[in-house]
Amino acid sequence: MRVLLIEDNVRLAGFIGKALGAAGFTTDHCDCAGDGEAALDTVRYDALVLDLGLPDDDGMNVLRRVRMHVAELPVLILTARDGVEDRVGGLNAGADDYLLKPFAMEELIARLNALMRRPGSALGRELAIANLTFDSVGREVTVDDKVMPLTRREMSVLELLLRRAGRVVPKDVLADSVYGFDENFGANSIEVAVHRLRKRLQDSGARLEIHTLRGIGYMLVEPGDGLKKAAS
Repeated sequence: MRVLLIEDNVRLAGFIGKALGAAGFTTDHCDCAGDGEAALDTVRYDALVLDLGLPDDDGMNVLRRVRMHVAELPVLILTARDGVEDRVGGLNAGADDYLLKPFAMEELIARLNALMRRPGSALGRELAIANLTFDSVGREVTVDDKVMPLTRREMSVLELLLRRAGRVVPKDVLADSVYGFDENFGANSIEVAVHRLRKRLQDSGARLEIHTLRGIGYMLVEPGDGLKKAAS
């Protein structure tokens, strides 16, 4: 799951990015409204964490513009403005939640997970297909109740494939969801991650297969569903 953080405090943004990364999120950081809105125009995000006190514009103006174009995007306001009128104004302008600074990282992560579990949002707590179960909050994957060890990258790929099980996930969609702006990755990085994930699924006895559709993307299916397996 990919999150955009618009926060002008670079040190705080670093702490938030590290905490969200440990919780399984890919985080892009922008320190001003202009860069943040440009990022929203080019990348499909699963959530937005928005500071209000930005150097080039008020975060409330950013929120209003976001809501005009991306009505379904979960938005969590992160700010030191603690007045009732500020909170009411933020929620009325379209924010889904409002968290005051200072805050505990655990609460930020819990609130993001809660937002993304709402009906119509991208994130459900638990996904279960065949004999595999994925806990998106605890960040644990089990096969027949046995934990399957995965790297953060492999877990991110698996999560997106699970959420679109039976449907083709284009390669560029996987790359956009798994890699942030500041992460370097090569032309075959997704192929390598999928190859390693496929081997882990096989070694663990998971009754799932990742099909490769050449030049298109990948699809997670249960064996015997009648689909022809593409050459891998």
